[in-house]
Amino acid sequence: MKNNQSRRTLFLCRGALIAALYVALTYLSKLLGLDSGAIQVRFSEMLCVLPIFMPSSVLGLTLGCFLSNLLVGAHWLDILIGPAATLIGALGTYLLRRVRWLAPLPAVLSNALIIPFVLSYAYGAEQAIPVMMLTVGIGEIISVYGLGGVFMVSARRFLERLG
Repeated sequence: MKNNQSRRTLFLCRGALIAALYVALTYLSKLLGLDSGAIQVRFSEMLCVLPIFMPSSVLGLTLGCFLSNLLVGAHWLDILIGPAATLIGALGTYLLRRVRWLAPLPAVLSNALIIPFVLSYAYGAEQAIPVMMLTVGIGEIISVYGLGGVFMVSARRFLERLG
């Protein structure tokens, strides 16, 4: 019994730590002005590779996205739909974790396909939705595959030791 309780506690603590890191990296991107514009590069999105190594990161990424959107004053649609897109991407990454080069793709696709509708309806973005799908997708590729790839390679041994 104690072992199961310890595992659950560790799972929740890891998720909370990832959520906090996600929020901090979102603020860093905002401070540097990388979180807006045609192509958005958010440092927090590099964490979307974590489900390859840690199931607890699915919870952490989703909670981190929710808290980030809430704390930066996002539109209520973004506060609800943004974390849903992150959850879909994180679950897809977890399911594809055995194919490491393909695993981050769900995070890119879920954001590229869902977030343009949020940008259009919540924020009144005037670009055509297919154009925003392309630009959001490019930003996600840079964040998830580019930054996340570097993060994954450098942190892989450490994360595998954590279990």
